[in-house]
Amino acid sequence: MSPKKKQARTGPGGQASKRTQRRSTRSSPAIAIDRRLYDLLSDLPESMDIMLPELTARIAALEHLLIEKQVCSREDLIRSREFVDIRRSEQ
Repeated sequence: MSPKKKQARTGPGGQASKRTQRRSTRSSPAIAIDRRLYDLLSDLPESMDIMLPELTARIAALEHLLIEKQVCSREDLIRSREFVDIRRSEQ
């Protein structure tokens, strides 16, 4: 006797059963949001590398103007930096 061939399971009308039908490959909205968030977070280090030097340069220019216009002295700026460092270390 020859071995029996396996037949695909079919439902009424010769259609494949729901169990054997392929599921939709579209991702859910939650996965799409997670993917966008991941993309944004992965771009963050590059953005920070661009922004930090620019911010540092602007602060230095502002400090230069404060000293030039005699709004405050260099020692005042040094004390203000020390104050910020102390506050940061307390947190």
